[in-house]
Amino acid sequence: MSSTALGAEKAKKIIFISDAHEKFYYEKLKEVRYQDVYHKALVYCLGISNDTRRNIKSIYDFKTGCVKTECLHEGWQTNGSVKVVRMAFNLYCNGTPSVLDYDDAEEQVDECKLYTVEELFCCAYAPYFWQAIQIRYPEYATYNHSLYAMFGGQD
Repeated sequence: MSSTALGAEKAKKIIFISDAHEKFYYEKLKEVRYQDVYHKALVYCLGISNDTRRNIKSIYDFKTGCVKTECLHEGWQTNGSVKVVRMAFNLYCNGTPSVLDYDDAEEQVDECKLYTVEELFCCAYAPYFWQAIQIRYPEYATYNHSLYAMFGGQD
């Protein structure tokens, strides 16, 4: 991560849904393999829901650094917790890893649709998902005149 990105992350205070979320974030951040934006976004996201905090070992393998996509089919999952898990997976893996759990093309497409912005953000967790995105992409979370100019924008 560049020093600009580090500065952007430190400058903005992270919002948490609860004290338990904040505690989870700082505790689990010590257990992940790397202190990068991928892991920070993953841990932040998985801390949003009490269900995902409680079932973290069913979702993520701290030793290998791999997500456990099969967790999406476990009985403890709720409508909200599957959104949290999919958002976390998306930010961590840069994609839709659970799509590969299906052999049938139609099932793969259906699973892929569950990762869309509308599908994930239309819930009470949306402000916290936005926070996770800012953690993952700190360099894009605020208006950057230089970056805007590179894409042909004018002030």
